[in-house]
Amino acid sequence: MKKILALAMMMVTILTLTACGGSSSGSESKDRVVNVCSWGEYIDEDLIYQFEDETGIKVNYQTAESNEALYSLLKTGAGDYDVIVPSDYMIGRLIAEGMLAELNYDNIPNYALIDARYKGLSYDPDNKYTVPYTWGTLGIIYNTTMVDEEITSWDAMFDEKYAGQVLMIRNSRDALAAALLDLGYDINTTDEAQIREAYELLADAKSKGVYQSFVMDEIFGKMEGGNAAIAMYYAGDYLTMLENNEDLAYVVPEEGSNWFVDAMCVLKNAQHKEEAEAWINFIAGTDANLANMDYIWYASPNAEALEQYPAYYEETYGEELDQETFGIMAAPADVLDRCTLYENLPAETLTLYNDLWTELGI
Repeated sequence: MKKILALAMMMVTILTLTACGGSSSGSESKDRVVNVCSWGEYIDEDLIYQFEDETGIKVNYQTAESNEALYSLLKTGAGDYDVIVPSDYMIGRLIAEGMLAELNYDNIPNYALIDARYKGLSYDPDNKYTVPYTWGTLGIIYNTTMVDEEITSWDAMFDEKYAGQVLMIRNSRDALAAALLDLGYDINTTDEAQIREAYELLADAKSKGVYQSFVMDEIFGKMEGGNAAIAMYYAGDYLTMLENNEDLAYVVPEEGSNWFVDAMCVLKNAQHKEEAEAWINFIAGTDANLANMDYIWYASPNAEALEQYPAYYEETYGEELDQETFGIMAAPADVLDRCTLYENLPAETLTLYNDLWTELGI
């Protein structure tokens, strides 16, 4: 029902925009623009049109495949962005390298709505550069009709029993984290021997044909279509896949995992800083967070929105929100207690990650 209503609303939006010739008009929309880069499947596009209508600011919205791909775009100058939405550890790296602008929070009053637990975190301890966008967990998605057991451990991502049926995530930080966790190590370790041992676990599984492929957004079609049995991905995206395949299940493994915060930042060389802060303030608002949470299934850092969402869901769809679903979207304390936030790693450790990933041949 949720999917049907979402598609219906999208069609109405498309028809309206077609009839009107666009989401905004006049010279103001031509003069004011904001260039945004985020991830795929990660925004209710109606919010873009609403922002344009309310402000007259044109939004150029683009996506990157991963934090590492975004970093490469920024370093090579290929991405002409104002606002980006990286994850915690990458934010720490961008701050350390002087690539982000300090925000004028006077222009972002909705920052006051962000829950204190998502402020002052290790990547931005003084709250100078970021406004949290979403948070969630990393875990294992599996098709209950294609495996013969309930999956509870990261072992499943390296098990020859499922050769050819496993999808490994296509970014080095998450993939190596799965191996580190399976070996009982800290996901933020800087111990070269531990990282190399994790790499060998990953490389050995790859050489034995455990992995059907290394994926990012391709995972949606593969898991929804029953073309793979096991995958490593994010809780919010799992809930999107579940709408199209009820045989899927999600677990944060017993060894623990990563919990993450993605946040909105402005690049130091942004050409449209005022427009960027207007966009961030709009997205951080309660109404926008409710709509976005409903569309992308990622938990909101806006305290009002997260508290109101079950009632919002019931009012929108005429049925109660399943509490198990809500617990996957917004992981409870007992799950988060087993999870760790990624930290920005030292330069020599990042170089090791890059070298090992290249050696893996992805």
